[in-house]
Amino acid sequence: MTSIALDAPLSAPLIARTERFTLAVQLTIALAAGCLLAVAVGWRFLIPGDAQLADLVAGAAAVLVAVPVLAAAWESLRHPSLHGITDRLIAVAMIAAWASGDLMTAAVLPIVMILGHVLEERSLIGSQEAIRALSRLTDEGARLLAPDGSVSVVSASRLRECDVIEVRAGDRIAADGTIRRGRASLDMASLTGESVPVEVAEGDPALAGALNTDGYLEIVLTRVGHETTLGRIIALMREAESAKPPVTRLLDRHAGRYLALVLTIAAGTWFASADTEAMLAVLVASCPCALVLAAPSTAIAAIAVAARHGILIKGTGFLERLADVSCVVFDKTGTITTGALRVIAVEPAEGIEPDLPPYLAASLGAASSHPVSRAAADLVPVAERATFDDIRETGGLGLTASLRGERVAFGRPELFARLGMMIPPPPAHDGPIAGVALGARFLGWLLFADQPRPEAVSSLAELRTLGLQRQILLTGDRGSVAGRVAGQVGIDEVSAEATPEQKMHRVRAEISAGHVPLVVGDGINDSLALKAGAVGIAMGAQGTDVALASADLVLMTSDLRRLGTCIRLSRRCRRTIHVNVAMGLGWTGMLVALAAVGALGTEGAIVAALLHNASTLAGLANAGRLLRFDEMNAELIPSRHSS
Repeated sequence: MTSIALDAPLSAPLIARTERFTLAVQLTIALAAGCLLAVAVGWRFLIPGDAQLADLVAGAAAVLVAVPVLAAAWESLRHPSLHGITDRLIAVAMIAAWASGDLMTAAVLPIVMILGHVLEERSLIGSQEAIRALSRLTDEGARLLAPDGSVSVVSASRLRECDVIEVRAGDRIAADGTIRRGRASLDMASLTGESVPVEVAEGDPALAGALNTDGYLEIVLTRVGHETTLGRIIALMREAESAKPPVTRLLDRHAGRYLALVLTIAAGTWFASADTEAMLAVLVASCPCALVLAAPSTAIAAIAVAARHGILIKGTGFLERLADVSCVVFDKTGTITTGALRVIAVEPAEGIEPDLPPYLAASLGAASSHPVSRAAADLVPVAERATFDDIRETGGLGLTASLRGERVAFGRPELFARLGMMIPPPPAHDGPIAGVALGARFLGWLLFADQPRPEAVSSLAELRTLGLQRQILLTGDRGSVAGRVAGQVGIDEVSAEATPEQKMHRVRAEISAGHVPLVVGDGINDSLALKAGAVGIAMGAQGTDVALASADLVLMTSDLRRLGTCIRLSRRCRRTIHVNVAMGLGWTGMLVALAAVGALGTEGAIVAALLHNASTLAGLANAGRLLRFDEMNAELIPSRHSS
């Protein structure tokens, strides 16, 4: 009766429609058979002396439900799985009821089990509905802007890289791109879990699926179709949903032994008591639905919760493994730090007003795309910047321009040497340094650095509270820079100037030392380390494709606070799975024991079927409790490695 193979890919819309159609057919057959059975029971109650017609109607009901039962049993023989054992056991019980002449039981058992399966599978299909809802975010089309300024509405499938689309207030962005013109607030909740709209402007990235709440944007497309961030989200969710948790794989390996054990117990019950009803009750009670669904139902709920918090899980096994991590290995640039330079200090020359060097640096730096220039440009709003003439950029050194007839220079010390200017010695600093000059006067130095993320200190402290006391900064940057950043965020152990291979070997050394490392990074140079770790997490869905492919989990936003959410969710998920497995094993074992001794009464098989479905639904309800997980209110569940 199962219409969904738990290990089958759930990717094509056609498959999804087929699954829904199969459920509808099964439910229709069960309801029709139920009506016939009600007629048979009513006839037998109203006219006790004429049981032949009642048996005939009950037989018709039994024949009607026999078709899906036998078809499912045959399919489970062709594709064996633990879930298929239920189909085979019900088929055996139905045939045994037919053989014993108990047509009522032969009809009731499949009806009850079909109804139970429909409820179970409908809950599993709910996660696919969420995926299809994501797919529909960009199905409405896009406003394609032609070179002549005309606008045409086209489907998202017709968009290509380098196309320009127009996004008005209320429109949803159809593909990834960079904003060419305009300013707006984007609702990113469906992508990153951020509840507050994000302000974007010219030069900022824009992701497919984001909703423009106000303003007007023109976006040059960089990724379309399945290559967009939203496309990758959907692909990862489908991959995660089809993956089997470790507990399910373990149960699958012992499926054959379990079936042999059940048939032995049923045969022993019949030989010992000659009670056909008790034998049928054993077969029905031993159906392992509650056990089979214990892990998948919990994992699917965890996937949905994680997606709501901007966390993509590639496989449920990684989610369980995350609960056991005992140390964290961080990349620096783009992970612990923002990955963008900022001006951290201004040192004006003697007699120079402190505001003059950053003002000229910001105004002139706006004319360049160099990271140092962009960082300087952020110091002064666009409307307040000075206007220059004859702007020239000397590759790798800096910029020169003319301001009311005087030369302005902004750049590295080597630029001023080339201009023949005498400048004071640069200050000691482990990051980029740029000087500013006006005419023959040297105005001062600007010191730049990549700063830690605002939430870094509190996030790393939270991880320590969760038991991850061992934290390592593993970077290819210079030792002085790495040491400064580590000191700012509270990391004691630093490995600097490491190549990608050295990063991988360091992670493997942690494993050899008995640790279970969580590796967090975002760049190509982190890919080997991400793969080597027990669990790898890529920061930001716009990280490099190699890093995203190598990681086991992906954070849609580069927010370190999500790491604590990942840990807490994984521990809650594992605890829920263990509770469901224990509940399934205990309930099934108790039912089989009661059925074997005849304690379920004269209608033991039907009672067993009802109690079996009750336990399955109880497990699904317990898994559903995970959907209420809230990262702001989740309690701290201690790690088994916590000191």
